[in-house]
Amino acid sequence: MTEPPTDAEPIPDLLGEEPAVRIDLRELRQTLVFGFALGTSLEQFDRVLGAATLPASSWDHAAFERDLFLEDLVQRSLRIRIGGRTLSPCLPYLLRVMSEPPREPSVVAFRQRVLEELAGSAEFRRQFERIYTGLVAVRTALCSEGGARRGGGTHRRLEILRAVEEVVNDLAGAFEGATSGLSRLRAFGMSVKATDTYERLAALLDHERHLGTVDLRVQVGSDGALRTFQIVAVRENRQNPFHTSAIWRFFTRLRLLLRGYRVAPGEVAERLLDDVWSGMESVVGMFLQLLGDMEFYLAGLSLADMAQDKGLPVCLAELVRPGEGGEGAGMEIKRLYNPLLLAGKTTPVPCDLRTAHDDAVVIVTGPNSGGKTRLLQSIGLAQLLGQVGLFVTAERARMPMLSGMFVSLIQESRSDQPEGQLGMELMRIRRLFEELGFGSLVLIDELCSGTNPSEGEEIARLVISLLPELKSQVFVTTHLLTLASGLAEDPPVAQLEFLQVELDPHERPTYGFIAGVAKTSLAHRTAARLGVTKDELSSLIAAKKRAAATQAPARPKVVRKPRPAAIGTVKALRRR
Repeated sequence: MTEPPTDAEPIPDLLGEEPAVRIDLRELRQTLVFGFALGTSLEQFDRVLGAATLPASSWDHAAFERDLFLEDLVQRSLRIRIGGRTLSPCLPYLLRVMSEPPREPSVVAFRQRVLEELAGSAEFRRQFERIYTGLVAVRTALCSEGGARRGGGTHRRLEILRAVEEVVNDLAGAFEGATSGLSRLRAFGMSVKATDTYERLAALLDHERHLGTVDLRVQVGSDGALRTFQIVAVRENRQNPFHTSAIWRFFTRLRLLLRGYRVAPGEVAERLLDDVWSGMESVVGMFLQLLGDMEFYLAGLSLADMAQDKGLPVCLAELVRPGEGGEGAGMEIKRLYNPLLLAGKTTPVPCDLRTAHDDAVVIVTGPNSGGKTRLLQSIGLAQLLGQVGLFVTAERARMPMLSGMFVSLIQESRSDQPEGQLGMELMRIRRLFEELGFGSLVLIDELCSGTNPSEGEEIARLVISLLPELKSQVFVTTHLLTLASGLAEDPPVAQLEFLQVELDPHERPTYGFIAGVAKTSLAHRTAARLGVTKDELSSLIAAKKRAAATQAPARPKVVRKPRPAAIGTVKALRRR
């Protein structure tokens, strides 16, 4: 493979403020060689791309990926759609980019500018999508299942080289006047076009397309039928550097035969194609890195399209370092909604959220099915989307720039769990303090719900009093209303804040949230809604009794067998 681009050459990196070759081009070489010669598999490309380096991050995906259903988000709400078609991205790479927010705010700002320019210019987006589909065509042609002719024939290799040439031309002609990282793509394309390697590629393809010119004389009758068809002249394309005369081709083959070489038809052309391809391998390697980067932005644009279809807003987050936003600067999000719900049939209900401190501990109370868990998911996904540089599912969002996230929303009982319910809850709390770093986001659903209320309140109060020392933004839901009321009356820390599910005049959840502590969990209303009342359950029992009575089987008829004669009687009969 040719050498990777140097620092002086343009690099089509769309994820980092400082452009870098983040894919291992030397490891990719074997895949490209086999792909051009015989064809390879899509999994080989995904494996290399999935291992590419990313800008430095302090986030640990294991602490939040499962509970936020990140893979579901990528596959359902971040689908890549171009021209009515849904395309499959490299899932391992896209998940890594989504779960590793960059440490430096300048990198986030770089990505936001790229996305903003794409969303603001229909022409730039059209060019972006055209280049992406061209890159997909190159990768597909290199895969064994994608070639027009398998077996590494000349026609298949020419198809691959044509696809490469088309992408280079599209890159060089796109994004004129771009001020974001999109300008790197144009610079890269123009740089490749200026190389001797590309000139050889273009000359070879032009030679294949234009071997010569044939002049024809055609006579057509009055009925439109062809009368005569005569070749007037044939002119070879002598201007192409790959052109050789017929005499020279004959003597070249004759000379090889005299020297003992046997040359099969097309073998010289095959070697010529291999030579041109080897000069373009590093360029195609950069294509693969660019392909993964473009899928990140196309996924963000798809999220915005889905939100627009449902009449919902998106925005780019304003990220503030903790302590730099002034006194009382916390999280403020207007019309926040859960992006996981965009793929469903219903439209998510937005809500407003505001905290007074960037290290606030927010206690959320309210009835079941009131949206508390969905609120925590929405906060976590909004923070994640904002810090990777994509659109946030809200009208406006100001967030602290955090160093990580810990999410615990799913508590499932397992047959092999080492402790009971209380023990598992205590292990969850222990894991929180072991894994949590300073300046993180903490989202915990139903803290200390696995034990009796008195013991649960004591443990929860301990946890809540210690969390502020980690300078983290904390959201905790609980059904321990006496605990929440006690904390509101006698807060152990100054950063404590309270949210409750908003109810309408009929005491039904609006899926909005207001300040304060809920007075009741409305368990009776939830039970009534789900049919768990004395009347409902009694009617079910009565129905079962009636069904059992009508379906009771008839008693089987007892057939009495004749009783055997007494032994004395039998002996008397024998004597007779």
